[in-house]
Amino acid sequence: MPSLPEILHRTFFRALSLLSPAGQAALLRHVFDWLHRTPDPWQLATDSYEQDKYRTTLKHLPVRRYRRIIDVGCSEGVFTHVLAVTYPDAEIIGVDVSERALARARERVPQDGRVRFIRADILTHRSDQRFDLVFCSETLYYLGRRERLRQASAQLSELLVPDGVLVAVHPWPEADRLHHYLDSHAALSRLTGQVYTATPRPFAVTVYGTRTAPPPS
Repeated sequence: MPSLPEILHRTFFRALSLLSPAGQAALLRHVFDWLHRTPDPWQLATDSYEQDKYRTTLKHLPVRRYRRIIDVGCSEGVFTHVLAVTYPDAEIIGVDVSERALARARERVPQDGRVRFIRADILTHRSDQRFDLVFCSETLYYLGRRERLRQASAQLSELLVPDGVLVAVHPWPEADRLHHYLDSHAALSRLTGQVYTATPRPFAVTVYGTRTAPPPS
């Protein structure tokens, strides 16, 4: 059962989704810049729960070479740094709405030419690149109502190359609702998924691939 602060938190962000996509994105930038007024507001770099979640997430990935990776909602780049170490030959982009968070991410992750950070949001960003691996962790619940979640699912699917992999990680049981929109998207096919309940904050990891088009009849 969600706590009262968590319910109020979700209600606030659902109210923001009544704005236009551009208006919602602009307000989210201000909100997350404010939340990042102090470093690492969610203790992503120090919380053992977060570190275990990162390790668990990576175990679900199909074993293959990933040349281009994008971390959607990267915050201060803690998980982006994990990706940079795990995939030393990959080009990696971290995306977040907060420039204040991104400034710290650029300090955290070595700027060796293959890792970069850009300010953008999942609803309005149009990337000129496609990626072998897309991560979306602890992000979708900020988008609010159903139409925005459908829009985000479409945006995430468009980031993938034809044989790409999308990984979604969110609190459970809320993940059932959030990942439903990914399950329903015509371009995505669920490869695997698992719920982890033996933890103070249960979460679900769901992995998608691009759906193969049926052969012409």
